Amino acid sequence: MSERAFKFDDSAAYERAMGRWSRAVAPIFLQWLAPPAGARWLDVGCGTGILAHTLLELCVPATVLGIDPEVAQIAHASQGPAAGRVAFQVGDARRLPFANSSFDIAASALVLNFIPERSQAMAEMRRVTRVGGSVAAYVWDFAEELSPSGPLRRAMRRLGIDAPAAPGTTESRIEALRILFEQAALERIETRTIDVCLAYRDFEDFWQAQTPSYSPIAKTIASITEGERTRLMRTVRAEMPTAPGGVIEYFARANAIKALVPRSIGGQLR
Repeated sequence: MSERAFKFDDSAAYERAMGRWSRAVAPIFLQWLAPPAGARWLDVGCGTGILAHTLLELCVPATVLGIDPEVAQIAHASQGPAAGRVAFQVGDARRLPFANSSFDIAASALVLNFIPERSQAMAEMRRVTRVGGSVAAYVWDFAEELSPSGPLRRAMRRLGIDAPAAPGTTESRIEALRILFEQAALERIETRTIDVCLAYRDFEDFWQAQTPSYSPIAKTIASITEGERTRLMRTVRAEMPTAPGGVIEYFARANAIKALVPRSIGGQLR
């Protein structure tokens, strides 16, 4: 499978595709992270602001700052339910515009695998987090095809249609995340999986949500013939578990990781 770039420049399509899934994962992740009240948070790759809004509701933070490279995502987040309570700004995870030790917690939700030069982004998240603070992340398990788009990807491959791999697919495994955090010189690393099950009112609801404009999958589907597209839809529909009334329900899995910033590296104080 070829790996093609995602450009998350359509915030409405992103919300339709990922919003419901992101809102299901975030509370479970935050409960596991168990952050202290009064913490200064940095949401790296904040997207439309779902993690930021969830932690406002659940974690009693002192401050929350969200950063994302996509102008459209920041514009959406700045007008969403966290508006006025979270400072959202455009920025690059690989070059965070903050001083050392500016935050108590740096977290990244469903985005780490999409960042080129992930080790550089991790070094930056570690740098801006204080000694004893937490660095944490979670990503969809693309390696096992357990992301929300998994059913569609599997059907495409079954029909011999190139299903573009998500960037960083192999790095979405828990083992790869652990290595990434170890290389960032973090300590007390812990991991877990988070399974969430969600429903769509019918097949059309699922199809529209999982073929967003920004996705290489949607572009691939648009490039095939009408007959191939019809066969693909039939294949996906036949494999999707359907409840009475046509409701479609299935689960996706996120791999989560958390760690602490140590007091020293190589015997030298940070």
